[in-house]
Formats: sequence, C-alpha cells, structure tokens
Amino acid sequence: MRSRILSLLCVLTVALCSVSGCAGDPGKTPKTGDVLTVFNYSEYLDPEMLELFTKETGIEVKYEEATTPEELYTKYKSGGISYDLVCSSDYMIQRLISEGEAQKIDFSLMPDSGNIGKRFWEMSRSLDPDNCYALPYFWGTIGLLYDTTKVHGKIDSWDVLFNGEYANDIIMQDSMRDTFMITLKYLGYSLNTADEEQIREAADLLMKQKPDVEAYLVDEVRDEIVAGNAAIGVVYSGEAYLGKEYNPDLEYVIPKEGSNLWVDSWIMTKNCTNTDAAMKFLDFLCRKDVAEANFEYIYYSTPNEAVIEDMDAELKNDPAVVPLEESLTNCEVCTQYDPKITALYNDLWKELKAE
Repeated sequence: MRSRILSLLCVLTVALCSVSGCAGDPGKTPKTGDVLTVFNYSEYLDPEMLELFTKETGIEVKYEEATTPEELYTKYKSGGISYDLVCSSDYMIQRLISEGEAQKIDFSLMPDSGNIGKRFWEMSRSLDPDNCYALPYFWGTIGLLYDTTKVHGKIDSWDVLFNGEYANDIIMQDSMRDTFMITLKYLGYSLNTADEEQIREAADLLMKQKPDVEAYLVDEVRDEIVAGNAAIGVVYSGEAYLGKEYNPDLEYVIPKEGSNLWVDSWIMTKNCTNTDAAMKFLDFLCRKDVAEANFEYIYYSTPNEAVIEDMDAELKNDPAVVPLEESLTNCEVCTQYDPKITALYNDLWKELKAE
C-alpha cells in the first residue's frame, strides 16, 4: 500500500525484552525446504530482498499482499491462508495482539534488531506496551500533497479540504481510519476519540464535503497530483517525497491541527511453527543493507538508525522522509477502538461511500 534512521547496541534491545519478560523459542535451525508465508501491504518491500533472503538461507517466502489495514485483517481472519508473519498499521497490529493472534518474539536473539532506534521502540509501546510482539518497520505521517501552481499561497491547515475553495480539486484517502482521522483533528478532537457525538459530527462533515471530492483513492493519490488532475491530495509522507521527485512544484505539509503519526510493524502470528525461520526473516529486514534497500524502494521514514546515519543531507532534511519534531506536536499514534466504536465507524463509512 505504501510504495517506497548510527546503529544502537544490541544490548539495548536485550534490555527492553528482558525487562518486559519477552519469551520465544528460536526453534529448529532453518534448512533448505523451509517455507514462510508473509503478509504485507502491496509494494512495501523490495522484491529483490525476498530473493536475497532465500538465496542466503534456503528459506522460501510465499508473499501475500493487501491494500488497506481492513482488507489485510479480513483476509487474515478468514483463515484461508495460514500466515507466519504479518505487517500492518499500528492500530491493526494492536488489535491482532489483543485478539491473541501474535506470539512473543525474543528480540535478544535478533542481533540486527539493535539497529531500530530507541525512540521507535518507545513509539511502539502505544500498541505493544512491553515491546514483546511488534517490530517497527516503517513510520511517518499523513498530510497534504499540493500543487503550488494550483493553490493560493502556502497551505497549513486541513481547512482546505472542507471550505469549498478547492471543490472537485481534492482527493481523499479511500481509508476509513485515515479519512475520519483528518476530520476529527480538523474539528479539534483526538483521532482516537470514542465519543459518539464527536464521531457523528465528523461523519456529518465528511458527508457535506463529499460533493467537493474528486475521488477517494489509495495508492493512486500521488500519481493524480503529479499528473495535475487535482490540486490537493491526502497522502502518506513517503508518497509525498516521491511525488516531489516527479514534480518540483509539489509541496507536502502536516497541517497545524495535527495528524496521524503512524508506525507499521511486523508480528509473528500464533500459527507460526517455524519461529526460528520467522525470526531470521525479521532480523534480515533489520540488517543495514536490507533496510537501506527497502527504504530506497519505498522512501517511507525508516526506524533503522544505521540507515539514517548514512543518509545524505538532502534526505535527512526532507520532512517527508525525516519529519521535523515541531511538526509532530499535535500528532497522535492510532490505537485500537473497542468493538462498539469500530462498528459505529464501519456503519458511518458505509453510509458515506454509498451516497
């Protein structure tokens, strides 16, 4: 879904897990003939890295993809395929953990996991309090990608999506959680609110906005803005970086009201039996050369400090790649809703898309 950060000592990660009581049996040594079934977002890992992993270990990777967290969850829960490793968004990872779908990982047995910066382990505590289940993979923000030749001055607020000034020239995300997040933050509420009145207020505003929306898209938003088919689009930060590479007239902003500070992570599922092979794959993803290859394929912000250390100045100073701390002041990490609130969101989203 989401197309294209000095290494810490491994003892740091060991400490995190030992304090929290992480468990995990490395299991048998992987051998030729071992197979891992991996579930991830589309275009969210360099395919050459899958080939390299198999070449180095003899472990075959069966790779499955989904477009949104909700699609990924539905496919996972259907039971049609027994997945060993799953990568998804913060709130969905939290949901899977809470439902008993993940097993603990002993990160002390994964030397290269020490490349993941301490701040990202701390960020991950919002969904995995003891850092026992989730391995941070990519992170970033959601903001506005806009064409400076089509708007009136600099943009700094979500208001441009709702004030009618750019009617039929805006593209929203075809994602329930992301679209509601934008509206809730614009209204001054937490993106994790469970207040039904606030949620319904956001739904009403989205319904009023709908006639002004050119389209609800996911992967295609960046390309539509690059092509000049819309003036403003809601995008993930990595997509913004690539968009600006294609069209220098584009700018990316995290609106002043705040946004989603997201972190995508890997878990090892409860169904995974060859845990040693799974942990080898996860540690492989943390290795500097592999993490660098995936970063250069996706260009989303990486939590791998070894990669960040070697970035050139242009990348380090690009807020779409390494967000400025001040721009994150009003940002929040998405957390899981209870079933009642989830059902309400689902119903309101269906109403919005059906109109």
